[in-house]
Amino acid sequence: MTTGKFQSAGQPVEILVFVDLAEGELDDYGKGILSEASRLAKTLAVQWSVLSFAGDQDEGIAQMAAYGVEKLTLIDGPEDTTDSLELQGRLIALAVSEKGASLLLLPHNDLGGSLAPLLAAELNSALFTEAIAYGIEEGALKLTSQILGNQVAEAKTWDGRMPLVVTVDPRILSSVVLPSVQPGKVQVENWQPSVATVAGRTRILERIPADPQTVDVSEAEVMVSAGLGCSAEGFAQVEELTRLLNASVGVTRPAYDLGYTDFERMVGQTGKTVAPRFYLALGISGSMHHIGGIKDSKRIVSVNIDPKAPIIANSDEAFVADLREVMPLLIERLKSQTRADEATGGAA
Repeated sequence: MTTGKFQSAGQPVEILVFVDLAEGELDDYGKGILSEASRLAKTLAVQWSVLSFAGDQDEGIAQMAAYGVEKLTLIDGPEDTTDSLELQGRLIALAVSEKGASLLLLPHNDLGGSLAPLLAAELNSALFTEAIAYGIEEGALKLTSQILGNQVAEAKTWDGRMPLVVTVDPRILSSVVLPSVQPGKVQVENWQPSVATVAGRTRILERIPADPQTVDVSEAEVMVSAGLGCSAEGFAQVEELTRLLNASVGVTRPAYDLGYTDFERMVGQTGKTVAPRFYLALGISGSMHHIGGIKDSKRIVSVNIDPKAPIIANSDEAFVADLREVMPLLIERLKSQTRADEATGGAA
């Protein structure tokens, strides 16, 4: 660990990172926030450690070592802790207070975005959400976010005089381990609140997975988008492909203008900015506005008949081909795989 340089009320700052291990292992948000925490700790030259709720987490703990995590605190709470955001917020706030951490870091996903204001209220701290960049300016931490539909950047500074809760925009989170990070051995300790805590007035009764067909494109994990290179018949095949892949559908402005789908499915700077794990561009030329709206995607794959289309150079993997030939073959291949999986009980 590094020695603390950034000061809070005359004391070295320590960063606590909250990671959700509800499924027993790190998801993309968890990996991304750990990578970002190590980057922020290096920027501030301070110590950092991780906070999570106790459970069956051996796999997740082992994964943390690769991100340089040296210390993990597991909160022992009531059995119904995960069903109450208010209770989770109180327990996390108590742990942060008892440990004396002055900066709490979370990913701005559904859980982190919901917990952040609760934590700020419990800790009587400052709150900064959806940070996209940070740095040191005149001895203070400068944080930047985007507002007004990502058209304007807003920056604020934190001098360490009071605690701070920060959520990080998922678009800048990367699961890639920084080259400077040395794998460590995670030291695990269990923590129990020193005062009685009770669940709040609200409670989660059921968790329903998001439907990729209706989820907002800005939150989609896997996307298939169609451009002007798709005919009306071709777009029907695109929709079938998304159902087979359990993915979300998107369109470019020209495809929207042709009436293929509603405005809320339009991707690009004139529509919605997206950052899925996987983005498949079909028949999309790749205008500047469209590329600007998908550039934060983790992986971009494109199929276009024009080898000089801008999307080709902006893809991680590109195929020059005619969609009229490719789509029927791709759909049949996926259907065959689905039938094989059903025949073997999904064991394939």
